[in-house]
Amino acid sequence: MRHLPIVLSLSAALVLSAGVLPAAAQQTKAGDLVIVQPWSRATPGGAKVAGGFLVIENKGAAADTLVGGATGVAAKVEVHEMAVTNGVMTMRELDKGLPIAAGQSVTLKPGGYHIMFTGLKQPLKEGDKVPVTLQFARAGNVDVVFDVRGVGAKDVGTKDAGTKDAGGAHPHK
Repeated sequence: MRHLPIVLSLSAALVLSAGVLPAAAQQTKAGDLVIVQPWSRATPGGAKVAGGFLVIENKGAAADTLVGGATGVAAKVEVHEMAVTNGVMTMRELDKGLPIAAGQSVTLKPGGYHIMFTGLKQPLKEGDKVPVTLQFARAGNVDVVFDVRGVGAKDVGTKDAGTKDAGGAHPHK
């Protein structure tokens, strides 16, 4: 009986840690950068573009810049920004990349900054794992895997349909 509280505490710790393991598995460290939960949306057949989303944390003392990337599922991997100015939504490639200031993080999400996969060679299907090499000015090439969520996913782990924000198969180029 004396060991029962310890056994219960260890059991509770194991149960609680099981909930954190998937999130930890979706982190990639590259030098001072930590890339968290990269994901994309499933695309309908014939779609030529898809969006990619993630969080980039810069734990270092020097800024870095996400400048692009490469993947086997698309002809190009570009960094884009979506913004609403005077009620008009615009999207553009960030020709000089996306800066990540020292000690800061940047969230690439639907309706804002995002990765644009152009020239898709095949549709992205829910459940797919898409290997992508992200290119940073300082950290260099970083290999990550994007989890493909449902067509209307709004954020990692959600499967909400019918959204009209960035990503998925929105018209571009």
